[in-house]
Amino acid sequence: MRYVEIILFIVPFVVFAAWRMTAAVGGGPSPRVIAASAALVALLFAALLWFHREGALPPDTAYVPATLQDGRIVPAHGAAR
Repeated sequence: MRYVEIILFIVPFVVFAAWRMTAAVGGGPSPRVIAASAALVALLFAALLWFHREGALPPDTAYVPATLQDGRIVPAHGAAR
């Protein structure tokens, strides 16, 4: 999840750098660069939503943090309210 957030943060800077490099040569980014950038951002946004839904607990559950029991770590989990 953290990698997706980092990539979503970096995307505008990469797009701006690509625009600046192509603007010096041909007057602006080509439609292909714009379409590829838009597709990449849409794909990353969809992945972020998918990861969020996969890791979310259902609304009727309570979060139980990780605990140490008998020398073993019991991982965090959701429990019915």
